[in-house]
Amino acid sequence: MAATLRGKTLFITGASRGIGREIALRAARDGANVAIAAKTAEPHPKLAGTIHTVAAEVESAGGRALAIQLDVRDENAVAAAIDNAARHFGGLDILVNNASAISLTPTTATPAKRFDLMFGVNVRATFLCSQAAIPHLSKAANPHILTLSPPPSMKPGWFGPHVAYTMSKYGMSMCTLGMAEELRAPGIAVNSLWPRTTIATAAVEVHFPEAILKASRHPAIMADAAHAILTSDARAHTGNFYIDEDVLRERGETDFDRYAVTPGVPLYTDLFVEES
Repeated sequence: MAATLRGKTLFITGASRGIGREIALRAARDGANVAIAAKTAEPHPKLAGTIHTVAAEVESAGGRALAIQLDVRDENAVAAAIDNAARHFGGLDILVNNASAISLTPTTATPAKRFDLMFGVNVRATFLCSQAAIPHLSKAANPHILTLSPPPSMKPGWFGPHVAYTMSKYGMSMCTLGMAEELRAPGIAVNSLWPRTTIATAAVEVHFPEAILKASRHPAIMADAAHAILTSDARAHTGNFYIDEDVLRERGETDFDRYAVTPGVPLYTDLFVEES
């Protein structure tokens, strides 16, 4: 397959900042069309980025952008947004399920509202966005669904500290597992991507100590890995739980220092990743 997303149309959830934004900009540099779907339409007092600022960045980088304010928990809004993007750009090639909610809390410290938020944004939205995208993807030449979720594991250590969050992220991974098999015949690739190290996003900044932020990598590594996956042959590469560093190593990348927030500082391994 040609290693470019030129002319391809991507729908990316949670794209107003962080990894979603970085994947959008990487695609834009190829000349892709990007639907930037996220809740943030007005500037946030503490978090940088809106759908409109990222849309402007996409256009500046050489892509075409469509900013869509979207609450991924609203099933009707999800279907309308994906239909709108496909109509606006004349089709849909790629769905990136990036939106996610996090609460690293034990059972007694996880209110029902927070539990419902994680399951609504993580599992349910991944399912509904994929469901709405499938009719459009089935018409594409090399269609992909890429979900940002970890390799599934039943090790108790991944569940004990934050069972609700773990279930919600593994629920996203189960969507990958099932849909990859379901959509194998029509040739729609369904894969997951997860970082080996923590990534310097707003979530890490808020939920982890500063030392972990300094021991993280920039979102660009996830964007480069996503680009490699999304330009691969959909029929030959489906049902995988990719780790960003492994994807890039397989393609000959050796310089990972350029992704480090603080070069020389030992990296912090992300949740759900076995120490290599």
